[in-house]
Amino acid sequence: MTGKRAYLDHNASAPLLPEARAAMLAALEVDANASSVHGDGRAARRLVEQARRDVAALAGAQPGHVVFTSGATEAASTLLSPDWTLGRSALSMARLVVSAADHPCLLCGGRFAPEAVSVIGVDGNGIADLAALEALLAGHDREKGLALVAIHAANNETGVIQPVAELSRLARAHGAVLVVDAVQAAGRVPIDISEGWGDFLILSSHKIGGPKGAGAIVGASDLMMPAPLVRGGGQEKGHRAGTENVAAIAGFGAAARAALAGLADIERVRALRDAFEAAVLELAPDAVVFGRGAQRLANTLFFAVPGLKAETAQIAFDLAGVSLSAGSACSSGKVGASHVLKAMGATAGAAGDQGALRVSIGRATGEAELAAFRAAFAGMMERRAAREKAA
Repeated sequence: MTGKRAYLDHNASAPLLPEARAAMLAALEVDANASSVHGDGRAARRLVEQARRDVAALAGAQPGHVVFTSGATEAASTLLSPDWTLGRSALSMARLVVSAADHPCLLCGGRFAPEAVSVIGVDGNGIADLAALEALLAGHDREKGLALVAIHAANNETGVIQPVAELSRLARAHGAVLVVDAVQAAGRVPIDISEGWGDFLILSSHKIGGPKGAGAIVGASDLMMPAPLVRGGGQEKGHRAGTENVAAIAGFGAAARAALAGLADIERVRALRDAFEAAVLELAPDAVVFGRGAQRLANTLFFAVPGLKAETAQIAFDLAGVSLSAGSACSSGKVGASHVLKAMGATAGAAGDQGALRVSIGRATGEAELAAFRAAFAGMMERRAAREKAA
């Protein structure tokens, strides 16, 4: 293997953008705590607050409604709590509702007891069962506390986009609170928490080209908030204690600015994704593209080839200099069955019973990466044909 690798795993982590790197390097020159009141501290604070404005702009929110965290998992663990406040009053969430295809950071239930978590199913394309959600919310006893609904806006494996506006309408109609995991959606579709995107959003820096180790909770307001997960000092208005990671936050802000501007280039990304998909179906006509019957992110292709084990194919791609995923990279070193495919009914004798491969691209992906992918995949299909002929 020689030359530059083809990186096709943006849904796992997007490469660090040059503007994010520059912002981080500049922030590292500011040797102060952002909570200090002297000049150096105020300089660090200005970097944090500029990033807060940039992240807010990406989400259609007010800057004061952005709380920085160490990442999306911490944001989810903070929001998925039965204990909240409304102004100065305590507020209880009695039931958490998630979907079977959600990211593990939602499916684990956060700080809710297991018996207080309800999981709704999804259809064959991975769309949440809205009828089941409405029935759960209609039957919920609000005297015991409110219901909290937490669902991803776009699936990290299939790229399938959920009907967020309808989810928001159902939640409001039944007095529930809606948390939208917008980690994969940010920078790939327009998001606006002021326009039917629920009550809270979860964002991640490294999914949009910022550094790892930064994320955010974005609220439609700051009147209602979960009990802090990280307690201590008064940082982030008391919602998340700990000295701010100024460099990571500055990089996150720069990436958010770039992500917002990059929405204008989404159709070019979609055309390139479609070219990857066309190559797969040309070389393997029996391949199955998951979520093809639903609206998907423009950058994501999730497919399986009957008889081709996803983990084996991923290794072959890696040896050919192509980085992609067999499913998602939700935990360290994880390569295994996809809970998303299981929820969609695409396992147990179906096309996805040996796993699936995910191609996820970005604005910097081009024809060279497509050519590398096509060459590697063509070799696999030639070897498959030879095995079938020998058998």
